Amino acid sequence: MCLLDGLLVMTIRTRFTGLKVISFLIIAVVSLPLIYLVLRASASGIDGINYLLQPRTLTILSNSILLTIAVVIASAVIGTLFAWITTRTNLPMRRVVLILGLMPMVIPSYIGALTLVAAFGPVGYLQQILEPLGIRRLPEIYGFFGASFAITIFTYPYFVLPVRAALLGMDRSLEEAAQSLGCSRWQIFWRVTLPALRPSIAAGALLTALYTLSDFGAVMVMRYNAFARAIYVTYNSSFDRSRAALLALVLVALTLLLVQLERRVTHKAQTYRAGKGTTTITKKLRLGRWQIPAFGFCAVLIGIGTLLPIGILLGWALNPHVISPIDMKLGEASWSAVTTSVLTAVVVALAALPLAIVARRTTSYWSRRLVNLTYIGNALPGIVIGLALVFFGANSMPALYQTLPLLILGYTVRFLPYGLAATGSALAGVNPAFDETAQSLGLRPWQRLFRVTIPLTWASIIAGMALVFLNTMKELPTTLMLSPIGFVTPATRIWMASEAGMLALIGLPGLILIGLSCVGLAILLWRDNLKG
Repeated sequence: MCLLDGLLVMTIRTRFTGLKVISFLIIAVVSLPLIYLVLRASASGIDGINYLLQPRTLTILSNSILLTIAVVIASAVIGTLFAWITTRTNLPMRRVVLILGLMPMVIPSYIGALTLVAAFGPVGYLQQILEPLGIRRLPEIYGFFGASFAITIFTYPYFVLPVRAALLGMDRSLEEAAQSLGCSRWQIFWRVTLPALRPSIAAGALLTALYTLSDFGAVMVMRYNAFARAIYVTYNSSFDRSRAALLALVLVALTLLLVQLERRVTHKAQTYRAGKGTTTITKKLRLGRWQIPAFGFCAVLIGIGTLLPIGILLGWALNPHVISPIDMKLGEASWSAVTTSVLTAVVVALAALPLAIVARRTTSYWSRRLVNLTYIGNALPGIVIGLALVFFGANSMPALYQTLPLLILGYTVRFLPYGLAATGSALAGVNPAFDETAQSLGLRPWQRLFRVTIPLTWASIIAGMALVFLNTMKELPTTLMLSPIGFVTPATRIWMASEAGMLALIGLPGLILIGLSCVGLAILLWRDNLKG
C-alpha cells in the first residue's frame, strides 16, 4: 500500500515535468526586464534607498495605489453588470450593445484622455455649448478624478470578456437547482452565479490593476503623478536610469502582491463545471420595467466610451482646413500593425497555455511563484521594457537588435499576462478529474492537452488572444523603442502628429486604428461564439 501511495505521488510530481521545463524557459525570457532593472538599481547604492524613502516617492506610491483601487472597483461593478445584462437578459440588440460596449478597449488611453479633455475640459466642447448660459469655464477635469474616470471608461471591458465567457460556460443546472429550492433570482445571483464568477472577476481585476499601474497616456494627459508618469519624467528630465529602475522595481513589488491576492481569491473559489454536455439552454431573463434603466446604463457607457471619442476623431479627420506636412503612410502602417498584432496574439497564446497549466495544476510552491514573475511585464511601462530589451539586444543579441522578432518579444513580455489570466481563469473552472480520467484511459500528455484541456478552455484562450491583439494594436512606447528602422503603425503616426502639436492629424490614423481593432474584435468574438 505504501508503495502504491509513493508511486501515485511520483506520478503527480512528474506528470508536468515537460511543461515545467517549457514554462521555465519562457519565464527566463520574459524576466529580462526584471534582470535589467536589478542591474540598474543596484548601481544607485545607499542613495537609491534614500530616494525611495523621500516624501515625493511615497506620495507617488500612495497616488498609484489609490488610483488602482478606484479603477478596479469601478471597472468591476460596471464590467460585471454589463456582462450579465448582455448575456442573461432579453435586452434589445444585445450583440450590437456588446460590440459597442467593448469598443473602448480598442481606443488608446492617450487618445481617449485627449478626447475627454476636449469634450469636458474647462474650455471644452461642453463649455462652448453652455456658454450662452453664462458658463465661462467648467471645473478642472485633471488630477485623480480625470485619471480614474478615463482609465475606468477604457478598462471596464477587461472584466466583460472573462466574466461573459464564464457566464456562457457555466453549468446552468446549478442555478436551476437553486430555483427549484425556492431561491429568488436575487438570491440565485448572490449565492450561485457570483461565487462561480469569482475566478473570472479576479482575472479581470488583475488585468485592470496591471493596466492602471503601467498606463502612461491617461495619467500624462490628466496630469496625475502616478508611477508611469514619474518614471517617464525621471528618465527624460535627468536621464537617470538608476532612479527610474528603482521606481519600476516598486511596480514589480506591487505586481507580485496583486498576483498573490488574485491567486488566493481563485484558490478559494474553485468552481468546476460539469462540462458542456450538461449545460442547458434557458430563456433569457425578462427585464420588464428594468429594461429602460438597463438600456440607459449601456447607452451611457457606449456614449462616453465609444461614440464621443469616435465623434471627436471624426471631426478632426474631416476638418478641411488641416493640411498634413507629414507623410502618414497609413496603408503601410495598418498592415504592419495587423501583422505584428496577430503574430503576438498567437505567440502569447502558445506561451500562456503551459504556464497556466503549471500555475493551476501543479503542487509545487516554487513553480507557481515563478509563473507569477510573468505578470511583471504588464505592470511595467513600455519604455522600461523597451530600454531593457534594447540593452540586451545591443550587448548580448546583436543579431536581433532592431528586428521584428525582438519587437514581438517586447509585445509578448508586455501582454503575456492577458493570455495567462484568461487561460488560467478557464482552468480554474475545469475539474482536474477530466484530465485524470483521460490519463486512466491511456491518453498521452499531448493527447490530453488537445482533446481535453484546450477544448474546455478554448473560449477563454480566444478571449485572451483578443486582449493581446487589441493592446498590441495600440501599444506605443514598446513600438517606438524596439521597432525596426522604417517600421510604422497607426500608433506611431498618432505620436508623430501629437509631437508636432497638430491634434487634428490624430483623427484619421486614430479612426483607422479603431477600425482595424474592431474588425479583429468582431472576428474574435465570432470565433468565441459569444452569441448576442
